[in-house]
Amino acid sequence: MRRVGLLLIFLAGLLIALQAVHAQESLPVVVLMNASGAISPAMQDYIERGLKTAAQQNAEAVIIQLSTPGGDIQSLDNIIQDIRGSTVPVVVYVAPNGAWAASAGALMTMAAHVAVMAPETAIGASSPVAGGGQDLPTTEKAKASEIMKATIRPLVERRGAEATKLAQDMIDNAKAVTAKEALQVHLIDFIATDTQDVLRQLDGRKVDMPGGAVTLHTANAATVPLDMSLIEQLLLMLTDSNIVFILLSVGVLALQVELTHPGAWIPGFVGVVCIALAIYGFGLLPVNWFGLVFIVMSFVLFILDIKAPTHGALTAAGVASFIVGALMLFNSPGVPQFERVSVPLVVGVGISIGLMFAGILTYALRAQREPIQFGAVTLIGKRGFARSEVGRTGQVQVGSELWTAEADPASGSIGKGDPVEVVEVRGLRLRVRKI
Repeated sequence: MRRVGLLLIFLAGLLIALQAVHAQESLPVVVLMNASGAISPAMQDYIERGLKTAAQQNAEAVIIQLSTPGGDIQSLDNIIQDIRGSTVPVVVYVAPNGAWAASAGALMTMAAHVAVMAPETAIGASSPVAGGGQDLPTTEKAKASEIMKATIRPLVERRGAEATKLAQDMIDNAKAVTAKEALQVHLIDFIATDTQDVLRQLDGRKVDMPGGAVTLHTANAATVPLDMSLIEQLLLMLTDSNIVFILLSVGVLALQVELTHPGAWIPGFVGVVCIALAIYGFGLLPVNWFGLVFIVMSFVLFILDIKAPTHGALTAAGVASFIVGALMLFNSPGVPQFERVSVPLVVGVGISIGLMFAGILTYALRAQREPIQFGAVTLIGKRGFARSEVGRTGQVQVGSELWTAEADPASGSIGKGDPVEVVEVRGLRLRVRKI
C-alpha cells in the first residue's frame, strides 16, 4: 500500500507538471523588439527577421519599441512594406520616456497596425532632406514630399481628418508634437507607461489586417524578447558618425604603418577592415566627400615633414588640415545634429595624430645626427681581446666576431688575452692597440 501511495503521488505531480507546461504553451505569444538608433538597412533586416519569427511562432502580436532620430528613406519604405504585409499585428511603441520618433521614425509609427507612445515622448519633423542633410531644391522637395504624403495618407486616413492633417504638416512643415498632442488628434491609439501597460490596453482591441479584423488577446500573453544579432548591432553602430570617424582614422594610420613597414600584415589587415567599415558608414550618413581631400592631404603633409627640413611646420599644417577635413566631411551645413561628429573628438584625435608624427619626426632627426651604425667603420673604437699573440698577424675577438688582426706599431706587443681596441679597418683585417 505504501508503494502504491508513493506511485499515486508521483503520477499526480507529473500530471500537474504536464498541465502547467500545456497551460504555458497555450498562452498567446507576443514578440518584443527594441529598435533604437537610426533607421538603416541593419534595422530593416532586424525588423524583417522579427516579423518572420513572429509568423513562425504564430504570435499574437509584435511590439517594436522605437526610439529613432530618423534615417534612410529607402530602408523606411522597405520597413513600411514589411509591416503592412505582416500576417501578425505590429505595434510600434515609442519609448522609453524622453524617446522620439523623428523624421522617418514618425512615418514608421503611423504605418503600424497599432501606434503607441510613452509619456514625455515626441513624434514628427518628417520633412525630406538631401543625402548631405541640406534642404532639397524646391521642385525636388515638392516631389519627395508628395510621394511621402501619398505613401502615408492611406495609413492615417482611418484615424480621421485631424490626424491626416497633422501627418501632412509633419512632412510639409517639419511639425513635431508630444504624445498627448498626438493622442488628442488620434494620430496614435493610446499612451502606455511600459510594455506591460501596452499588453493590458491591447487586450480585446480589434485590429484591421489584410485578412480581416483580428481581436487581440494579450492580457496573459507570454512575451518573447528578440534582440539584435551581433552583426546587426555592428552595422547599426556604423550609423554613428563618431564611430565612422574613429574607424577612418585608425584605418588610414594602420595602412600608413603597413606601407612604411612592408611585411607587417597585421596593420594592413586592420587598416583594410576599418576603411571598409568606414566606407559602409559613409553610405548611410550624409557626408561631404570633399572633406576626404583635406584628410588625405593631412597625411601627405605628415609624411613630407619626416623627409623635409621643416621640423614640425608641415605636421602642424597636417593637423589643421585633418581637423578641417573631418568637420567638413561630417558637419556640413544642414546635417542634423544627431548625425554630426563630435568636435572635441575630432580635435582630440587630430592633436593625438599630430603628436605621434611629431614623435616620429623627432626620432628621425635624432637618427640623422647619430654616426653611421653599419659597415666596417662602425668597428673603429670597439673593444675586444686577443685570442692569440698579435704581432704582424694574430686573432682578436670583437663582440661575437673573430677577426684577423695586426698590432699597431705604437702599441707594442699584444699577448693572448690582452684587451685591445680597434684603431683601423683594412679590408678583412683589423689594426688594434693594446689598452
